Amino acid sequence: MELKDIRELIRFIDKSEIKEFEYETENGERVYISKKDDTPVFAAAPATAYAQAPAAPAAPAAAPASAVESKETGLTGNQVEIKTPIVGTFYEAPSPGAEPFIKEGDTVKKGQTLCIVEAMKIMNEIEAEFDCKIVRKIGQNAKPVEYGEVIFIAEPV
Repeated sequence: MELKDIRELIRFIDKSEIKEFEYETENGERVYISKKDDTPVFAAAPATAYAQAPAAPAAPAAAPASAVESKETGLTGNQVEIKTPIVGTFYEAPSPGAEPFIKEGDTVKKGQTLCIVEAMKIMNEIEAEFDCKIVRKIGQNAKPVEYGEVIFIAEPV
């Protein structure tokens, strides 16, 4: 697919009611476009069934909250929400029956795997963006998650 075709497709999607679009060619090229807040996002990668893919660009971590408890999110102190950067299925362990990557109360280092979000048969490892302590696990194993959905509550360390 040529770059001009992709640009044209993005413009079409941007003007339409379509929120997500995916196209795969016979030679394995894949185009995925998703709109959030009417802003198109473009990603392309060769399709590899059940391949271990690098983690998708993570959603920016929320700035540390004030010392006052937030009534909207239930965060206290310097707790932050860790959100999923993609739509897919949340998995807390590398395989069924295996130990979870992390548990509530664990301290994790930047770059450590927190969970997997499967999207279109690709397993995307979601990694910690900073050193933190996991206060609460929100994501439920083998359940769908949406883009930007909170999957963990953490405290930076």
